[in-house]
Amino acid sequence: MINEYKNLVVEELNKYFDEYSCNSSYSSKIWEAMRYTTLLEGKRLRAVMCLEVANLFNADIVDVLPCACSLEIMHAYSLIHDDLPCMDNDDLRRGKPTNHKVFGEAVATLAGDALISFGGQILIDKLSKKFSSELVLDIVNDYLKTAGALGIVAGQIADIEAENREIDFENLKYIHKYKTGALFNCAVTMGAKLANIRHEILLKLQKYADNFGVLFQVYDDIIDCTLSTNELGKTAGKDYFSNKLTYVSAFGLPEAKNIFYSLIEKNRDILNELEIKSSVFEDIYNMLISKVKGR
Repeated sequence: MINEYKNLVVEELNKYFDEYSCNSSYSSKIWEAMRYTTLLEGKRLRAVMCLEVANLFNADIVDVLPCACSLEIMHAYSLIHDDLPCMDNDDLRRGKPTNHKVFGEAVATLAGDALISFGGQILIDKLSKKFSSELVLDIVNDYLKTAGALGIVAGQIADIEAENREIDFENLKYIHKYKTGALFNCAVTMGAKLANIRHEILLKLQKYADNFGVLFQVYDDIIDCTLSTNELGKTAGKDYFSNKLTYVSAFGLPEAKNIFYSLIEKNRDILNELEIKSSVFEDIYNMLISKVKGR
């Protein structure tokens, strides 16, 4: 089912890029740069989680596709900006040259900027055909909070300020909550709201998403120091050479793995409490475990 979700999202993203770029009266370069990073082969976990939550509560996933696509667009903006020389200065992303290596720093920066507004535009244009104005406004508000200084940007600035200096574990958790976790929380929230889920269930699903954001960061910390650049699709060991505090550097590799596995079990408990069975979420865990196991 994961591949079915991914294929739906990629197909829809291509449609959106074709539809909106054909109305551009000037340069095609910006659309080329926006499309490049957004459509690089990836796990599409945020989109998959959004669609799966909606599907579990009997929403029509076709109606939810604009949200799933907006999440991938937002994620692409964050990757482009994160890879810039003024940020993490990386040359590889998903096994391909980073956006600024292909298009230059100026175009890459503008492509990231354009993607932020593009995702919001899609939500307004597409959701308004199916859902109430009040719900669309609520979803767009979730999107914008996640994209900006109350979400990803907050995590990114904290991450920059933490480089080459000692920080405590509370600072580390703050960085991960916003830089990594905010987008997963948004994914689950969007899917739940479009499925008209009761508020108390939404809160539990958001806790699930928060846990997932942490476990995904622990996973990323583990594979950053155990896999090769070729296996990662990005430069291996970046956190170590940037002198960043990670779960591995703070607790050691064995304990980082224990934290990773314990968070998976906590999330399984949340789903059991909600009487939810999801082969998609289990497949995601198995995919992550396969990279961590034995390393």
